[in-house]
Amino acid sequence: MNLKPIKTEEDYRVALKRLEDIFDAKSGTPESDLLEILGLMVDDYENKHYAIEAPDPIEAIKIRMEEMHLKQVDLIPEIGGKSRVSEILNRKRRLTLDMVRKLATRLNLSANLLITDYQLLR
Repeated sequence: MNLKPIKTEEDYRVALKRLEDIFDAKSGTPESDLLEILGLMVDDYENKHYAIEAPDPIEAIKIRMEEMHLKQVDLIPEIGGKSRVSEILNRKRRLTLDMVRKLATRLNLSANLLITDYQLLR
């Protein structure tokens, strides 16, 4: 195995190409070990250079609603009445702690994500 740290974009491109070449390596082979180590190195480089920020709570809720094919009325049990759901999703009102707890369970989202501060629209 000839490994070196990924320090530049060129190193990154070379590592990605090598990953592609050995992607289907059989378990227990030297190539599978290389695949695992190289994958960790690429992941580390990407986290440092291409970090993706988490969405704000309202965007996270909307994304999960889309993934789960939910409509606003489906969140009435967690948020309150139809108008309350609309106010929350349109950033006119903040989520309460009770809403956060219920939404975290219903949508399988981290409560930490849902308590993150976000801008209200006035």
